Amino acid sequence: MRKAERTRERLAEHALDLFETQGYEATTVAQIAAAAGVTEMTFFRHFRTKEAVVLTDPYDPVIAAGIRRRPLDEPPLHRAVRGLRETFAQLPEPDVDMVRRRVRLIARTPVLRAAVTRHNDVTESAIADALAGPEEDALAARVSAAVVLAALTVGLYAWAEHAEGSLGEFIERALAVLEPDHA
Repeated sequence: MRKAERTRERLAEHALDLFETQGYEATTVAQIAAAAGVTEMTFFRHFRTKEAVVLTDPYDPVIAAGIRRRPLDEPPLHRAVRGLRETFAQLPEPDVDMVRRRVRLIARTPVLRAAVTRHNDVTESAIADALAGPEEDALAARVSAAVVLAALTVGLYAWAEHAEGSLGEFIERALAVLEPDHA
């Protein structure tokens, strides 16, 4: 792991520690930087905002690409669900503890939940664009993108609050609601 990656990871870990002990809104960037042993300038080289420490998701860019690889003759909702399944099956296992802590913090912090909604608008548009085609109904693509992203979000929140079950299991359970006949 490169020095920049280690610094970014250390910042994220110290930020989560502080958010959990004193609250997200009460924690400053200066406190995060000090806890990680770096300057505020270094913090901002790695994260644009305090919010970005929690909301940065390395999987967002690959979701639309995975959906785009699905056959165009499938209905938009099926393409979205199956594309997500395939994408998540190919991704490396995340640091489960860090992801659970991030998602739990988001679920319990109204300002972060609102930020996720804004952030999800971008992901939803990328999914809808991946589903849209010359013959595709734009409304069907948009609805399918919104529904699949809602299922994914609810699955993540449910997983973060339960000690039992893997992230993959909860995502699959959420997606199965949208495609119950999937074998």
